Amino acid sequence: MKIIVDAYGGDHAPLEILKGAADARAQYGHDILLTGKETELRAAAAENGISLDGMEIVDAPDVISMNDIPKSILREHKDCSMAVGLRLLAEGAGDAFVSAGSTGALIMGATFLVKRIKGISRPALAAIVPSAKAPFMLVDSGANVDCRPEMLMQFARMGSIYMTEVMQKGRTATVGLLNVGTEEHKGGDLQHETYALLKNSDLNFIGNVEARDVPAGIADVVVTDGFGGNVLLKGMEGTVDMLMGFLKGILYATPFTKLAALTMKSRFGGLKKKLSTAEHGGAPLLGVSRPVIKAHGNSKAFAIQNAIRIAADFAAADVIGKIAASVSADKKDEE
Repeated sequence: MKIIVDAYGGDHAPLEILKGAADARAQYGHDILLTGKETELRAAAAENGISLDGMEIVDAPDVISMNDIPKSILREHKDCSMAVGLRLLAEGAGDAFVSAGSTGALIMGATFLVKRIKGISRPALAAIVPSAKAPFMLVDSGANVDCRPEMLMQFARMGSIYMTEVMQKGRTATVGLLNVGTEEHKGGDLQHETYALLKNSDLNFIGNVEARDVPAGIADVVVTDGFGGNVLLKGMEGTVDMLMGFLKGILYATPFTKLAALTMKSRFGGLKKKLSTAEHGGAPLLGVSRPVIKAHGNSKAFAIQNAIRIAADFAAADVIGKIAASVSADKKDEE
C-alpha cells in the first residue's frame, strides 16, 4: 500500500508530518510518498534523525495556506504540495492521500483534480467523533452548508458503507438524522423530505436523533447538512475542552487533590485517549473517486501516523467501489 502525504499541510508541517510518516512506515510497513519542498524535507529529516527509508519525495515548490482562497489550488497554487499530491493520487501513483492543510482547498482540489464518483452530487466531509460507546461518523461536518434531501441521502449511504466496512468490519451501521426532536414531524422541509427518503431506503435507519443524544453513541452515522454538522462538531469539541479544563482545575487545586490525581493518573490517561481526535487520524472525504483523508489542522506526529493507517484501511476496504456500485444500483431502481 502506498500513501501520498502532503508534507506541508497543517500547523506543524513539515516536521510533525515527517515524524508521523516515518512512524507509520515503521509501524504498518506502508510505502509513503511525500509532497513538498524536497531540499527542506531532506534537511529536516537529517537534522532530526528521521529515517526516509521506504519514503519517496516528490518536489512541490509551493504551499497553500489556510488564508488562501480554496479555488486558488486550481491555478495560483497549482504547484503546492496539496495539489501535487492530489494529481498524483488521480494518476494512480498512490492508493490514498492524507493532508492536514486547508479543508476548503482540499475539498476543491479533490473535487476537480481527483473527481467525484459518478452519480455523487457533492463530496462530504465525514468526521469520526468519539462517543460514550464507540466512534461515530458525523456527515456532513462542514463541506456543504446548503443541501438538498437527495444529497443527505447520499451522505447517509456513503457513511453507512464506510462505517460498516472500515470501522465495524462488516457489522451494519445504524443511521440517524440530526433534528430538533425525535418525532417524525419535527424539523423543516429538508428534514421531512430526507426522513422520508431514509425511511424508505434499505439503510439501517433508526429515525431522528437529537444533539444531546449524539455523544451517547445513539447512531453509528449521524446525517446532517454541513452547517448543522459543523456547529455540532465544534460545540462538542468546545464542551470537552471546557470540562477537561474544569476537571484539571479541581484536581490541581490543593496538595490533597493533587495526590488524588496521581492515584488516578492512568484512568485519566485512558479518558484523554478516548476523547482525543488524534486517535482517529482524520475525516474521510466521501464521494471522490480515490480515498482522501483530511487530518486536523493541528495534527502532530501521532495523529498523522493514525491518518495514514486510516487512509490505508479506507483503500483496502474498497469503499469507493462499494459506493459506486450502490449509486449505480440506486439509479437502476429509479428507472
